[in-house]
Amino acid sequence: MKQLRLTSFVIFLFFLTESLILPTKPQDVDDVNITQKFIEEKLGYITTIAFAQHIQKASFEEVETLVKAMIEYKDQCLANKTLPQCSKLANVALQDIICAGEELPQKCNFSHCCSKVGFERRLCFFRNKKDNVGFLPPLPTVDPEEKCQAYKNNRESFLSNYIYEVSRRNPFVFTSTLLIVAARFEEMAEKCCREQDKANCFRTLAQSVTQYLKASSSYQKTLCGAYWKFGPQVLKSIKIAILSQKFPKIEFKELTSLLQDVSFMHDGCCEGDVIHCIRSRSRVMSRICSKQDSISSKIKGCCDMKIPTRGECIISTIKDDRPKNLSLREAKFTENENVCEKRNADQEGFMDEFLYEYSRRHPELSISELLRIARVYDDLLKECCNAENPPACYSNAENKFNETIEKSLKIVQRECENFQNLGKDDLKYHYLIKLTKIAPQLSTEELTFLGEDMVTALITCCTLSEEFACVDNLMDVVLGEMCGVNENRTINPAVDHCCKTYIAFRRPCFEALEADKTYVPPSAASQGLFTFHADLCRAPNEELQRKKHRFLVNLVKLKPELTDKELRSLLTDFTNVVDKCCKAEGPEACFNEEGPKLAAKSQAA
Repeated sequence: MKQLRLTSFVIFLFFLTESLILPTKPQDVDDVNITQKFIEEKLGYITTIAFAQHIQKASFEEVETLVKAMIEYKDQCLANKTLPQCSKLANVALQDIICAGEELPQKCNFSHCCSKVGFERRLCFFRNKKDNVGFLPPLPTVDPEEKCQAYKNNRESFLSNYIYEVSRRNPFVFTSTLLIVAARFEEMAEKCCREQDKANCFRTLAQSVTQYLKASSSYQKTLCGAYWKFGPQVLKSIKIAILSQKFPKIEFKELTSLLQDVSFMHDGCCEGDVIHCIRSRSRVMSRICSKQDSISSKIKGCCDMKIPTRGECIISTIKDDRPKNLSLREAKFTENENVCEKRNADQEGFMDEFLYEYSRRHPELSISELLRIARVYDDLLKECCNAENPPACYSNAENKFNETIEKSLKIVQRECENFQNLGKDDLKYHYLIKLTKIAPQLSTEELTFLGEDMVTALITCCTLSEEFACVDNLMDVVLGEMCGVNENRTINPAVDHCCKTYIAFRRPCFEALEADKTYVPPSAASQGLFTFHADLCRAPNEELQRKKHRFLVNLVKLKPELTDKELRSLLTDFTNVVDKCCKAEGPEACFNEEGPKLAAKSQAA
């Protein structure tokens, strides 16, 4: 893993200007001051996020105590910056406070991290974060009236508790995103607590907040997963492709300069350094907004917004129009006789510029496809620059690019044909079976979510004009979710191999996977699978669908050797049993009779 960098700030810099990049213009000073004021106003929430993400098992009361200790420490250092303890970096101070007592480290199973120092301790805390939060209790279900009363009685405590619960379940999500989620939740509480039907209001408005959090989380985990697994150069390439597509009129020199700030931002955000993440992200967005004329015509409305919504708006804004004077091809990379000389003089800079030029000309391609093209071109030049006639060799580059695009396009076309032919439900069953067969070691919950995400990607994209880029981008995000952020995650040898494959070729690798032959169903896999109860008859349709999906995933885990047709037949039998017994006079007795029959049929299959 790339070494975690010392990117935290001295604790008293919570309320001082950023020392690593001193502002040189009046506008820069204003931006730093605005960011600083925002941090001051949200410091309690920011430190709650930091502690909840670091120690997910800690109770809310324990996190509150840690937040109070951190703020007292900050106040002490503001009063006297010369105190020896005030020379600590922010993340060091945070982890010192976490490790100060004996009970919490032992209770939450991170005492082994507290016994380490420096880089080793920070690395330990990072690796201790768990993306699969099945070990946490379910989110408490609170009556809407009680929820509104709690909000009215103590707004700060109510929101802090919400931030705590969301943060510890999303340990890799950036601070600014979690603060936006909290702000939207507060808006929702303000509105719904005035409504007569509070429950329906919360249920309806919560969907958009949940979708935003899920989409942001998936995207950020994909970026940070690439950062930790493949290093900063790969993340840099991803960002070149993204920014060049979004801002096609930006000059390469300006893009290169902007990328330095972007890389610095991800050092902190991906490590979980909350203050660094907010500061560096704000700096990047200020930089973009200060150059609107030369970067994009689409972001003016975003730049008028406040932190942190300004950044989210810029990230989600549509791609700018391609400059009219931009040719469809950049000849200097395929028709220039001096290509090899230029490449050899500065290989990294040369490939960065190629990716920039190709990306800004091809908004219809996915980010992964652009990275594939860049890798194909790099491999071609390695061969051609050692050939007798290099120009003749690399003049065929465009054909190589088109072949690569055609292969990827066929995968997307096949997926969208499945969407058109199967319909939503059958498509979901298709992916649940496929994913469970290749990665049966994953939890039922995770496999269910991954299957739903894949179907959502196709439903979202397969009717759009930019179908290829949309499908490829979203499917890559789903695979990023499966592979995880931490490089030490293992699933099975075949899946692990694909997760470690260069990110641009991860999807073709997964496409070629078959059922995991190393998997042996646990002896207790069938326990409870065919035991049904009358509560199925009272379940809302959405909940019943989830139970069907879980049944199918667990059935595949139990009988991975069955064909898709046999599995679907048993799923139909399950549906028929539910229909039959819920119409019977005694549903429980019916389930007790029909469950064993279905179990016997599955054993005979």
